[in-house]
Amino acid sequence: MIACSDIPEYPHSEPVVAPQQSFAYQRDIKPILENRCMACHGCYDAPCQLKLTSADGVKRGASQLQVYDAARLEDMLPTRLGTDAQSEAQWREQGFFSVLHDADEGVASGLDGSLLFRMLELGQRNPLPANSRLPDTIKIGTSHSFSCPTLDTFADYAQANPHGGMPYATTGLSAEQFARLSQWIAEGAVTEPMPWTPSAAEQASITRWENFFNQTGQREQLVSRYLFEHLFVAHIHFPSINGSSFYELVRSSTPPGEPVVPLRTVRPNDAPEQAFFYRLRPLRETLVEKTHITYGLDDQRMQRWQQLFFSDDWNVAVLPGYGYSERANPFATFTSIPAKARYEFMLDTAEYFVRTFIRGPVCRGQVATDVIRDQFWAIFEDPAQEAYVNDPVYRAQVTPLLGLPGQDSDLLSLGSAWLKYSGKRNEYLQQRHAHYSQRKPSGATLDELWDGEGYNQDALLTIFRHHDSASVRKGLWGRVPDTIWVMDYPLLERTYYELVVNFNVFGSLSHQAQTRLYFDLIRNGSEQNFLRFVPAEQRQALYNQWYQGHAQLKDAIAYTDFDHTTPTALTYSKTDLETNRSVLQRFAAQLGERAGAVAGTPDTLNRCAHNNCQRPDLSAEQQQIQTLLQPLAHATGASLPVIKLLPEVSFLRVTNGDQRWVYSLVHNRAHSNVAFMFGEEDRLQPERDDLTIMEGTLGSYPNFSFNVELQALPDFVAALQAAEDSQGLEQVADRWGVRRTHPQFWEILADFRQYVEETDPTQAGLFDINRYQNL
Repeated sequence: MIACSDIPEYPHSEPVVAPQQSFAYQRDIKPILENRCMACHGCYDAPCQLKLTSADGVKRGASQLQVYDAARLEDMLPTRLGTDAQSEAQWREQGFFSVLHDADEGVASGLDGSLLFRMLELGQRNPLPANSRLPDTIKIGTSHSFSCPTLDTFADYAQANPHGGMPYATTGLSAEQFARLSQWIAEGAVTEPMPWTPSAAEQASITRWENFFNQTGQREQLVSRYLFEHLFVAHIHFPSINGSSFYELVRSSTPPGEPVVPLRTVRPNDAPEQAFFYRLRPLRETLVEKTHITYGLDDQRMQRWQQLFFSDDWNVAVLPGYGYSERANPFATFTSIPAKARYEFMLDTAEYFVRTFIRGPVCRGQVATDVIRDQFWAIFEDPAQEAYVNDPVYRAQVTPLLGLPGQDSDLLSLGSAWLKYSGKRNEYLQQRHAHYSQRKPSGATLDELWDGEGYNQDALLTIFRHHDSASVRKGLWGRVPDTIWVMDYPLLERTYYELVVNFNVFGSLSHQAQTRLYFDLIRNGSEQNFLRFVPAEQRQALYNQWYQGHAQLKDAIAYTDFDHTTPTALTYSKTDLETNRSVLQRFAAQLGERAGAVAGTPDTLNRCAHNNCQRPDLSAEQQQIQTLLQPLAHATGASLPVIKLLPEVSFLRVTNGDQRWVYSLVHNRAHSNVAFMFGEEDRLQPERDDLTIMEGTLGSYPNFSFNVELQALPDFVAALQAAEDSQGLEQVADRWGVRRTHPQFWEILADFRQYVEETDPTQAGLFDINRYQNL
């Protein structure tokens, strides 16, 4: 009876499912898909748009159109599950085809009529040797074109790709799993949605927050719009309620109490074209780490928002519209809301906002991430002193200069739009330099940097770029980086609107190019902000280090000059000024003094001068592990050649009987500059590469993993130290590597997720293996 609750319907009258079902989808089938399939078919770039994380995605099937297409000249129609179509028939009209049934037959046409079965059967028929490297004929990664065969073309596909079955390029299904899926498909492949049964407390929280968002006063409507545009990508939960489900905040044509019918606008600030209500819709799907960006709503949050947005006496003359100018310049759109309240709202959860544009849909692919360093720190100006939120005259002068490009998607607008908005940005930066210099002629002071009010650890963030994706974590991790971002309110808000609110993942080449080019200006502006805190005589040398080679020409053409003359009030000795590295280390020391209360766990693994730092909170085994790993974290590509060969992110599992510890080996590649979207290979400086070793997992896309017993860890480290070329690294992988074909590949991958569930359960989600490499 459970299995028949969602029987597919086809044009013919014949039954399409067996009258009795052997398995229930949620209980018996979804766990197999979750453990074997969703690691590739769960995110924005799931091959062939086949997203298996929900019953709706399984039924929708696949498409031959790719979401990520850098050469697309026009916007494509969006294909968001749960939004852009509400039935299988509507998805078929958009070109999606079933992978469960041969819908044209109208009946259960046997296993041969199921593309899913034939893919699984092909994988069973051609297994790969255990823990072997994949043959060169098997293409992996996101750079190659995916084959998306239909039933009609499957025979040709199978002949050309004998190892093209599913799960693709990994250890396959067990005999029992294959038999269960085959039986389920043969009986009609019936699905049912994930159950959602909120408790009374959870339902009361939903009602309370929907009432808050749907208040009818002018001020309340404007604040709700501002909050929605900042939370639409969030996975919202109620931290005070044990076992709270996750929700998404949507604009629905239906009021609270009725089923949610989301508006189909592409962006959250597009014109709604009809009356709507803000609603919390439950996420009835398996959570994927890449998209699982969390935000908590509780009593403390409600009180904070009331204090921020409604304690001051401000008014709204006329509610802003949703036109071009309103989308392009959120500073003007929300000018009625006190600017300081907006900035403090973002700082309260700064990691969330940085995560939305560092880990969100914009950061996919090398071209998208090529304008940021592999490891750097991000800090913020203190809201008590930040100029934009505290000086109304200055704010009025510069607000017209803070518009953002990317609204026009046609190719002809690329050049003109870019010149317009980059010119305004440079004019704004010149005014900012002049204002700050006049305001503090003696130079920047340490108290201009936000210290998290002594409790908020979002004040200090570390960002890692992993070639074609990126991550962020609270705290200052890794070595003192080559560059540090200082973000004020205009930079933080512009980055969020350009890369999240206004970014259309289905957009054209022109739109994507404008978005990513502006990200380059964001980085440059953040770096120029940081230069205020180093001595004036050292700024040019530091800037030249960031912009070597052809970047000097781009600097002369595209960027505006920074302030060379105004001093800094921070203290530096003559020794500190001898090298760029010593300047950065001295600044880091002073930053630690300013924000030490929110610095969190000290990074003794990566920043320990004499390889003898130990944290008293660690067990004897953990101290042993860190002592063994520290030499790797303190080497460079020049002293340890294997660093240059390692993937961007490798997970390391160290076991000792029933105990296990998890670390991430993060390969930070050095560059002569990151001022361009293309030609990265020519700008690499591998001798300066280094490793950051993190406790736990870092990143949504592990590129490889190692499984090492504690007693063998000295041998593992020694083998890495001895590896001087790819053959040496391959020998390490032979002994300790968890290749895609490893007999325990799926179990070990699941254990990494289990580790996150144990240590930080709110953040746990499936890892994506589309970038898992073939060492």
